[in-house]
Amino acid sequence: MAGTPVTAPADTHDVIRVLGARENNLRGIDVEIPKRRLTVFTGVSGSGKSSLVFATIAAESQRLINETYPSFVQGFMPTLARPDVDRLEGITTAIIVDQEPMGANSRSTVGTATDATAMLRILFSRIAEPNAGGPGAYSFNVPSVSAAGAITVEKGRQKKVRADFRRTGGMCPRCDGMGRVSDIDLDEIVDESLSLNDGAIRAPGFKPGQWAHRMYAESGLYPADQPVQDFTAKQREAFLYAEPEKRKIAEMNMTYEGLIPRIRKSMLTKDRESMQRHIGEFVDRAVTFIECPGCGGARLAQHALESRIRGRNIAELCAMEIRDLAEWFREAGDLGAPSVGPLLQGIRETLDNFVSIGLGYLTLDRPAGTLSGGEAQRTRMIRHLGSALTDVTYIFDEPTAGLHPHDIRRMNTLLLELRDKGNTVLVVEHKPETIAIADHVIDLGPGAGTDGGGICFTGDVGQLRASDTLTGRHLDDRARLRDGTRTPTGALEIRGAGRNNLRDVDVDVPLGVLTAITGVAGSGKSSLIAELPCSETTVLVDQSPIRGSRRSNPATYTGALDSIRKAFAKANGVKPALFSPNSEGACPNCKGAGVVYVDLGIMAGVDMPCEVCEGRRFEESVLDHHFGGRNIAQVLAMPVEEAAEFFAGPDSRVPAAAKICTRLADVGLGYLALGQPLTTLSGGERQRLKLAAHLAEKAEILILDEPTTGLHLADVEKLLGLLDRLVDDGRTVITIEHHLAVVAHADHVIDLGPGAGSEGGEVTFTGTPVEMVADGTTVTGRYLAEYVS
Repeated sequence: MAGTPVTAPADTHDVIRVLGARENNLRGIDVEIPKRRLTVFTGVSGSGKSSLVFATIAAESQRLINETYPSFVQGFMPTLARPDVDRLEGITTAIIVDQEPMGANSRSTVGTATDATAMLRILFSRIAEPNAGGPGAYSFNVPSVSAAGAITVEKGRQKKVRADFRRTGGMCPRCDGMGRVSDIDLDEIVDESLSLNDGAIRAPGFKPGQWAHRMYAESGLYPADQPVQDFTAKQREAFLYAEPEKRKIAEMNMTYEGLIPRIRKSMLTKDRESMQRHIGEFVDRAVTFIECPGCGGARLAQHALESRIRGRNIAELCAMEIRDLAEWFREAGDLGAPSVGPLLQGIRETLDNFVSIGLGYLTLDRPAGTLSGGEAQRTRMIRHLGSALTDVTYIFDEPTAGLHPHDIRRMNTLLLELRDKGNTVLVVEHKPETIAIADHVIDLGPGAGTDGGGICFTGDVGQLRASDTLTGRHLDDRARLRDGTRTPTGALEIRGAGRNNLRDVDVDVPLGVLTAITGVAGSGKSSLIAELPCSETTVLVDQSPIRGSRRSNPATYTGALDSIRKAFAKANGVKPALFSPNSEGACPNCKGAGVVYVDLGIMAGVDMPCEVCEGRRFEESVLDHHFGGRNIAQVLAMPVEEAAEFFAGPDSRVPAAAKICTRLADVGLGYLALGQPLTTLSGGERQRLKLAAHLAEKAEILILDEPTTGLHLADVEKLLGLLDRLVDDGRTVITIEHHLAVVAHADHVIDLGPGAGSEGGEVTFTGTPVEMVADGTTVTGRYLAEYVS
């Protein structure tokens, strides 16, 4: 082990001691982590960083905390199995700040996720005029009318019971607090220039001759051979909006109803994710969402919107950029109500924390689900910046993801502030700017997957730099500016772009070259990409979750499993379905899941490895069949790089699978197991998996959203080589990127800014990286000049 380990005291007051950690690929490692220090964990993707920090230390901390609750409460909490480790000593309460998407539904906003909106509701319930009631009266998640109970009213000898309705919440009754209502684009459903017989109905399943079409064409309520645009008002009403009624159509008794309500019931009430692809695409075209006419998109009922402080209602305050809202509260003083002083102080501190963490361009009413991974992580930090808790363990997963170099410095300051309050800060990170501020570094590896899982180094940053580890050797890597740039073959024109914060932007994106779209977070990069004219040959590769369950894996997602199953079937003279854990070959006990859910009654259930197949997912008889000397479970457990060599071998040749595995290795995923569940992949790994899948397509334009996310310093160079090969093959590659190595390597740079939110949305520079450095007027240009110097 390189470097000088930290000398720990005999007790665990000052260290977290890990003994015999074996989670995932960890090889029974022992390590001591200093408390009340900032420790950065480094190593290539798949080296075991997350297995040590999250799956071992954080998991055990949370498990032990959960065990302090009553059994009844534990029944409502997530199940956490004990990590595979001999001993853990000195662990404290762990607070995890990761990059998981925020907001399971559209009702969750930046304000509700941080309690900022909750404090505003309390403030309005105290001092707003006219007062609408309690805090719930200003909430778009609480119904605005409810029955409070039955009241008996005597009139003569009769008694009548009526419900006493009163306002309890602030939800707009028209849109149920969503701010939008759905509307159907009739032009996408019916081509009125055609007759029914000629195919006027454009919805799937209504082609001439199909039963759904015959119901309308043979209804007798309107002519089937006449263009719909020529229907009378009565005929049009019957065709589109008629209420259900029994009619004899095509010699059968059928229930006839208008086309619009029929489509609403048959298609629009279904889960979008469960639809067949062509139906889902139709729904996306046909259904539009418009601003609610009842609340104007504010989500709130009228009584809440009429209630104001200093002339503004709560919806107007939540729609302000947070930095402007913070200034509004500073100017407001005590609002004439000294009694709410502590509440005002809490609101101001929360808003100031947003600004200090670089999120002042957000609004409190922004849906939480629209935040990027980096924005979501920083939003979660808001709760902790003003916390009075000390001596807890904060765990961060690549906190610099999605951050411009300018913002990374601000993030580093926040990490150091958490440490200086007496907390232990553990950071999984690749960026050298954050590694540089560490008090202590633990480097894992030396490689990924089965080649990782060991401790390569512990010590300070200076010792890491002098070590011979992969991280140490690449810590000071800098990409050079291109000596010469490629010549564009054309351009994609963007004219008058005004999406989100873009300000009537005109810019040309060159074709046939590598273009980097840069700028601080919130400057308008993603909005600009959304304005690009796209075609069938344009592919967007982002970091959004991949659809699928824990049964999905790289082999199934890329299609490699199809050729693998056929090879096994041919070699053994059996059916291919036997070699799918989701089909005939599945273990009968766990149904191919590899785990069995155990119900523990009032306590939370747990997933246990299947005792029959021991987690291999296949029936025992299937594992008796071999190909190239291995059974199907052994093949799916192979790392991608090993699988690429295996399927290229003379005794196990499967060209299709070999090509797919090679593409996966090319994008830096050689350490993943072919059968690893997709649910375990990070955002960066998901993006690279998508990229590998698209490499086999005829895509001419590839748009990548921060492809360096999750990449080790040594792997960035490999990524640059891949991007070069894509462009040299005649493709156009456009990247949204903060990593200065990619910016320096690009042929063309488009920089947006100068700031974020309302302070951004303009093109501040276009040209080559060399020209950007020479220009020196943009924030990105100044950091790039510093990087390449």
